[in-house]
Amino acid sequence: MEILVILQKRFKMKTNLKLTAVFEPDEEYGYIAYIEEIPGVNTQGETIEEAKTNLLEALNLIMETRRSMAENELKKGYKSEHNYIKEDIVFA
Repeated sequence: MEILVILQKRFKMKTNLKLTAVFEPDEEYGYIAYIEEIPGVNTQGETIEEAKTNLLEALNLIMETRRSMAENELKKGYKSEHNYIKEDIVFA
């Protein structure tokens, strides 16, 4: 299954979000993989398919962690100190 389709299902996206997955052959690890547009989303796999699976897992972990960190920051007091607007967005 393509990464985009899995992302759409995972995040209930109705439109497309196009990201660039890069796979570099590596003698020791098989393939090194990363998402070009999102620093920190990187992994490896013995095959490209394994690297794709691991890359999706890495992307999910990064997104969940960053969302959790942002929510924790908002709970710490930004609400009382700053005027802000919180809104979910979908990229087309």
